[in-house]
Amino acid sequence: MGRLITLLLTACLSLTALAADPIKGERKEVFGDVTVHYNTFNSTYLQPDIAKSAELIRSKNQGVINISVIKNNMPVVAQVSGTVKDLTSKSITLNFRQITEQGAIYYIAQFPVEQQENRTFTINVQTGSDTNSFSFNQELFPGE
Repeated sequence: MGRLITLLLTACLSLTALAADPIKGERKEVFGDVTVHYNTFNSTYLQPDIAKSAELIRSKNQGVINISVIKNNMPVVAQVSGTVKDLTSKSITLNFRQITEQGAIYYIAQFPVEQQENRTFTINVQTGSDTNSFSFNQELFPGE
């Protein structure tokens, strides 16, 4: 699992498999003392053993969204939900799973990437009694 955390962190910080939001250099949202980091990438960038341990499907037509929630410089447990919409407003529910490792908590979900297109992600993060939402656009590309 330690390799999974390293891979997901690397994906969050450096992969350019999917174009970054052109307005923001860092993929995060801040809500008071809660910071939500997020990133998307194609599942083919995961090593087979890492994908298996995270129960993710490796496919050129599968994307991954990775969310981490930080409060007071510490990872926190949250309820994460969301959707991804295509240009025709077809919505797909993102089914996030929590991955807890030594010193880290991640929320991951997969979604189909059948062709190059722009999609809108809407993410809801509940920490305690507070719920915060944000949206971002992402140009997606099927993998090689």
